[in-house]
Amino acid sequence: MIEEKSIISAGKFLKPHGLKGELNVLVEFDSEILEEDYPIIVDVDGIYVPFYAESVRPKGHFSSLVKLQGVDSQEETRPFVNKEFYMLRRDVAEFLDIDEDEIGMDDEFVGYKVYDDVHGYIGTVEDVDSSTANMLLLVRPDTEDADIIYIPFDPDFITSIEESEDRSELRMNLNLPAGLLDLNA
Repeated sequence: MIEEKSIISAGKFLKPHGLKGELNVLVEFDSEILEEDYPIIVDVDGIYVPFYAESVRPKGHFSSLVKLQGVDSQEETRPFVNKEFYMLRRDVAEFLDIDEDEIGMDDEFVGYKVYDDVHGYIGTVEDVDSSTANMLLLVRPDTEDADIIYIPFDPDFITSIEESEDRSELRMNLNLPAGLLDLNA
């Protein structure tokens, strides 16, 4: 089963091209990735389903005509039209200059207590959303009924990371831009 944390948004299917199942696609990075034997992942009723390209015809640096295996007519392309597609983070690492050692780091910060230089204690990292190119820390304040706070993971915001030897105490100190926490209100 493909998990959301292991994928990244890769582009969007646009309109069908011709009658034999080709689709115009817009790719968020070099369309050369579609020519590899990597799955193109589509959310089908909440389940991430892999499809494979049968053929790829580049139209430009970021657009192509793609024929998916098993999609053989204009009628069969309809469920894909204007739909976002994803790829596995490990497959696109070289195209996004992601260090392969960092691909599995998403859960590394779960459990850290987050502090800001101005606001003090914010909450605890409950999850990390890496489904887009901009990773987000999902921070849960300790106050009852408080909503999750979304903080962009940007190394420039981090002033220090502290952890005890046994990892029982984890702390991330941030210097967030003015007004960033207000965006969550």
